Amino acid sequence: MVAIGIDLGTTYSCVGVFQHGKVEIIANDQGNRVTPSYVAFTESERLVGDAAKNQVAMNPANTVFDAKRLIGRKFDDPVVQDDLKNWPFRVVAGEDGSKPRICVQFKGEAKEFSPEEISSMVLGKMKEIAEAYLGGAVRDAVVTVPAYFNDSQRQATKDAGAIAGLNVLRIINEPTAAALAYGLDKDLKGERNVLIFDLGGGTFDVSVLSIDEGSLFEVKSTAGDTHLGGEDFDNRLVTYLADEFLRKHKKDARENAKALRRLRTAAERAKRTLSSSTEAPVEVEALIDGVDFNTKISRARFEELCADLFKSTLLPVEKALTDAKIDKRAIHDVVLVGGSTRIPKIQSLLQKFFSGKALNLSINPDEAVAYGAAVQAAILSGSKDAKIQDVLLVDVAPLSLGIETAGGVMANIIDRNSRIPCKQMKTFTTFADNQPGVTIQVYEGERAMTRDNNLLGRFDLMGIPPAPRGIPQIDVSFDLDANGILNVAAIEKSSGKQRTITIENDKGRLSQKEIDRMLADAERYKREDNLQRERVAARNKLESYCFSVKSALDEFGGQLSDSDRKKAGKQCDETLKWLEGSEGKAGRDDYEKKYKALSKVCAPIMTKLHQKGEEAGTSASGPTIEEVE
Repeated sequence: MVAIGIDLGTTYSCVGVFQHGKVEIIANDQGNRVTPSYVAFTESERLVGDAAKNQVAMNPANTVFDAKRLIGRKFDDPVVQDDLKNWPFRVVAGEDGSKPRICVQFKGEAKEFSPEEISSMVLGKMKEIAEAYLGGAVRDAVVTVPAYFNDSQRQATKDAGAIAGLNVLRIINEPTAAALAYGLDKDLKGERNVLIFDLGGGTFDVSVLSIDEGSLFEVKSTAGDTHLGGEDFDNRLVTYLADEFLRKHKKDARENAKALRRLRTAAERAKRTLSSSTEAPVEVEALIDGVDFNTKISRARFEELCADLFKSTLLPVEKALTDAKIDKRAIHDVVLVGGSTRIPKIQSLLQKFFSGKALNLSINPDEAVAYGAAVQAAILSGSKDAKIQDVLLVDVAPLSLGIETAGGVMANIIDRNSRIPCKQMKTFTTFADNQPGVTIQVYEGERAMTRDNNLLGRFDLMGIPPAPRGIPQIDVSFDLDANGILNVAAIEKSSGKQRTITIENDKGRLSQKEIDRMLADAERYKREDNLQRERVAARNKLESYCFSVKSALDEFGGQLSDSDRKKAGKQCDETLKWLEGSEGKAGRDDYEKKYKALSKVCAPIMTKLHQKGEEAGTSASGPTIEEVE
């Protein structure tokens, strides 16, 4: 069975498949090769992708985006608290107080969703896009995450895939996927050092790789910021524009969710324009109380507003080079990935850092990650294609992993930028005489004290035989798999007592029971979405038939008897009147019954009209080709 690659982005997502020796990036039903990572809830239906983003100005409180900025994070995370100011939808703490929950109104009811559920809806949309293109069910997928995502965020992304009905073959890092796209696209010879600079809508990654003969891809180091991207530049612009509107018109757009959303859309459009022009107009009709907002923003002003953010992108570049022990002069290619790398100032800062070196702009920044994911999906699903059969991908751990020792000190077991998959072991002992057990607390992070790092999970190893402190020998081994997900084992040597866990019972993680419930919900939403589509199609078919009959009567009705003309006209008018009053109340069956009743009356009359038209040499076709069901 074919496997797909999905780039699950903060603002846009993309899906690809490797077949017939090449990657196809798959366009959605709107013909777009990228799909907004938006989910909207209305009185009658759930919308995902373009349809959700298109109605955001009318329904800002129930249109969810940026779920990737919440996934795997705790509600009280300062990053989450900072983001709350920029979102028109409500985010609250879940029942356990730690997980964020997104609150919306759906079909007249208050509903709460986890970030994993929202992400699963986007993944489900990408799965549907692939299935429509491939003409069959798709189950297996490789899903990408920022290289700097921690364990909780990776696990949560994997859960989102499960809820969407996907078997996630592998979670791979976005810059690594982009490097695959670059390496295979270029047909490289010899060994090359490549720096991938990946700045997207909400996350930023830098990875240094060595690519040997275009088939061995070895990640040397990775660095980044899981909370920096185009959305942050938009926020700066929105604040600036809202301040200007307040100054000019004494009205604050930040106090009106719909106005703020329209201002954000205008800001995003202006930002894109400034990548190719030195000035961009901002025009929003009737922003508040009928007052129009017209202004211009220059590229220089935009660069000044975001100067600190732009400069901050160079710090991870320096860090990645230092960790890889590679001098910047030894980098053969600097490859740009992610839509935000189109910003001229970011390109010029990066070029200056690399002493004027030309940047590599040859791969599509929006599609490269999905391209690489599709290649990895093909490799993992056993493709024997000559182009990819020799490709080997060696990635690294983005953060150090260790346990807490006496005094809250972090003892690293796997160091950051270690090759994965990998297994490491260290031996520990007791801190007190006759200590009957130890608590193993697993952390990730780079700080010396565990309180400054991220707790992944904990377990107790009991039954240690009584002995003076320092005598028992406890071997703790960490096994980091290819997805960057951790298994921990502890064994006390003299007694053979052992405990193992996969780090998935972290407080921020969904339980299997929750995943199963969300899977059932996802199935229900899918059925409801299909029913809604069928309902709308049945309504449109009925309305279209009414209008086509009326149009034929207007144009050729003179060829019919009065009674036939009036009979068909009256039936159409009554049906149209019923349609007006039925909005939101009638189901597919109701529309189909009406269609049958209408066509029963009109089809014979239209057939007569068609025959008369043929006799008279005029065409009165149109509705006569409708099938009477």
